[in-house]
Amino acid sequence: MKDPSISIILPVYRQADHIRSVVHEYVDALAQIKAVHEILLVVNGPTDDGSVDVCRSVEGEFESVRAITSEIPGWGRAVRVGIESSRGDLICYTNSARTSAKDLTDVLTTALGQGDAIVKATRKIREGFVRRLGSLLYNLECRALFDLPYWDINGTPKVFPRTFTRLLTLTRDDDLLDLEFLVTCIEEDHPVISVSTFSAIRHGGKSTTGVRAALRLYYGAIAMRSQWRRR
Repeated sequence: MKDPSISIILPVYRQADHIRSVVHEYVDALAQIKAVHEILLVVNGPTDDGSVDVCRSVEGEFESVRAITSEIPGWGRAVRVGIESSRGDLICYTNSARTSAKDLTDVLTTALGQGDAIVKATRKIREGFVRRLGSLLYNLECRALFDLPYWDINGTPKVFPRTFTRLLTLTRDDDLLDLEFLVTCIEEDHPVISVSTFSAIRHGGKSTTGVRAALRLYYGAIAMRSQWRRR
């Protein structure tokens, strides 16, 4: 395969039942974009559900797909492993369980036409009142702590040029990586373009953001603020 111009990182957590169909959907949609791409399937966390075997099987189906295993679990760790392994001029990461092929291609098409800018999705539809409220509280907290002008901190896909080198060296292994990403954008004065997405699909699996995970995000953001001020 030619050197890819787009690297798409898909963290895979207990997704053996649907990751194959997701990749097929993405590959079909990406054929409409005139850019060479690679898809990096980064399996993280428990692997007893067969996700590794499925991802390696999918790797054998497509020249553009690579399967990688992260020994250390966590959303942030999987994204970082994908970034380290990527080869594209544009780097994209997204939550494959909740990203439709249309949302992915819309964000990528915008990024390809923008040059040196970051493009992120801002989800306009969320499942359930509790999730909407929890997300609102977290976003208000992050805006207050870091003076961020963005909504939907954890919204993906996120796409950035490889030339934005500080984004290649993010440090979080957990769900706070998205906050670190956007705080770094502010520090580096990187332009960020938001693309509204309206899909409410979930390809499979269950959300890992329960009450405990949400509390870790709230307290983690406060801890990040203290570290950021000291730095």
